[in-house]
Amino acid sequence: MRNTPSDGPRALQRQARALRERFDTVLLATASSDGIPLISYAPFVLDDEEAVCIYVSELAGHTRNLADRPVASLMFIVDESQTRNPFARERLVLQCRAQEVRGKPARPLLERMEARFGSTMELLRTLPDFHLFRFQVENGSYVRGFGQAWSLEGNELKIAELKRG
Repeated sequence: MRNTPSDGPRALQRQARALRERFDTVLLATASSDGIPLISYAPFVLDDEEAVCIYVSELAGHTRNLADRPVASLMFIVDESQTRNPFARERLVLQCRAQEVRGKPARPLLERMEARFGSTMELLRTLPDFHLFRFQVENGSYVRGFGQAWSLEGNELKIAELKRG
């Protein structure tokens, strides 16, 4: 895709949000309290404020990492088979603060996950070692290809500026 006059901030924001909506899972990068990086993935839903929410087991390294260091980088990236150039894959990378959601506020999110993911989620809700995390986007970037990168902020993915260089 090339920049066009219709690529104003609102149009770009819609494109970034549409990319996020194409996925059932998110790539998740966390770090241990010792700074050891870990990348994984998790199924997700968006809450009413468009924050990404995941439900993960204590057996997963990223769950402890999020409890110890409540920050993460999230990535949504177009599959290699859907792009002509592997160096220029369309992607959305978000730097986030993580917060565990418990009690009454967790119920509607877990119900939303169950509606989206079915019987697996129904089973996971019965297990005591699972935790619900919500990610508040601080900033990030939306990249459509070479020379097409925009800074963004907030869960609504508001386009801030064109990245240069």
